Amino acid sequence: MKKVILLISSLLLAFTANAQDSTTATPGKFTFSGYMDTYYFGNFNNPKSQSNLGLNGTGVGNARAFDQRAGQFGIGLVQAKAVYSASKVDAVMDLTFGPFSDLGNYGNYIGPLGPGSTSLAIKQAYITYKATDKLSFTAGQFGTHIGYEVIDAPVNYNYSLSNLFNNGPFYHIGLKAQYAFSDRASLMVGLVNNVDNLYDNNKKKGFISQLFFSPVSGWNVYLNAIVSNEASKEVGNVSADNANYQLFDLTTTYQVTSKFFLGLNAATGSQKGDYQGYGGPTTSKSWGGVAVYSNYAFTDKFGLGVRYETFDNKNGARALTDAAGNGASVNSITVTGNITAADGHLLLKPELRIDSYSANKFEKNDGSLTTSQATLGMAAIFKF
Repeated sequence: MKKVILLISSLLLAFTANAQDSTTATPGKFTFSGYMDTYYFGNFNNPKSQSNLGLNGTGVGNARAFDQRAGQFGIGLVQAKAVYSASKVDAVMDLTFGPFSDLGNYGNYIGPLGPGSTSLAIKQAYITYKATDKLSFTAGQFGTHIGYEVIDAPVNYNYSLSNLFNNGPFYHIGLKAQYAFSDRASLMVGLVNNVDNLYDNNKKKGFISQLFFSPVSGWNVYLNAIVSNEASKEVGNVSADNANYQLFDLTTTYQVTSKFFLGLNAATGSQKGDYQGYGGPTTSKSWGGVAVYSNYAFTDKFGLGVRYETFDNKNGARALTDAAGNGASVNSITVTGNITAADGHLLLKPELRIDSYSANKFEKNDGSLTTSQATLGMAAIFKF
């Protein structure tokens, strides 16, 4: 009996000590933010379908990620993001709504609420436990570490998204750990279900990693990778167990002066066997691309940016194809203005984009095909 009383007393003392500690601990901070965007883009080809996507051999293609409508006003995405941050834990709940939410939730044509509900998507939902000042663990759904651009329109300088972005990945569900060697170097490694899907299509897990370092102030370098097996079935002589998907990515940015900024994204990937039930090559096929970014702030309210990109998918491993459905390559140049108004809450982005494919891709109003397309328009983004 004495042992029981002693144990209860010890537990009460521990509970009281923890309660006293919690009363003196710094409370966590809750923040709520978001944005919405709307746009209009005219197409100089005046396509009969009023689409910026081009053709891919079976109908509509994928020459653009999000701003797909030509000659029409469109709504992009509405985001509502809640973040709770404390000394030992962060929690992020990031919900999106609208047409771009459908597209950003790639791979899930039937959403968590059933058919027709994909316009409501969980963009991110994760918990980060800060084990020490240097080591943290994150579990849940998080945006991919790969690539230069992100889904969030206020973050990207250009409004239309690159082909490197469009060919993924977008997000992952899993567990990752990050260790900061210093404020200029860190390493992340993790295991995820698969690529761009709420539910895993097989029992295998993908490996992700990112090495960050900053050689000098203002220069950031990210070396990113994912190696996974995305197969749902056997393809030709490739068993599902021997299929492979991998992508290696370099992203680097340099703030040359207070007004002039440079960025670079280069990636190469390969695939062998099935990809989530859609089939795939029986031998390893590769793709890759490079995008160069530059922008200059003429004033604190106006800047101009240029992106040049080349993307090669002539092996046909990804979805970027010509009008006949064959693998293709494309060169793109995008010129985007950035105008800030309403105390920073309103962003206006006039933009000219020209895409040139290695073969016929785009339709004209008379139904004939051409290799190139030029669009001109404006996006308006409200953020809070």
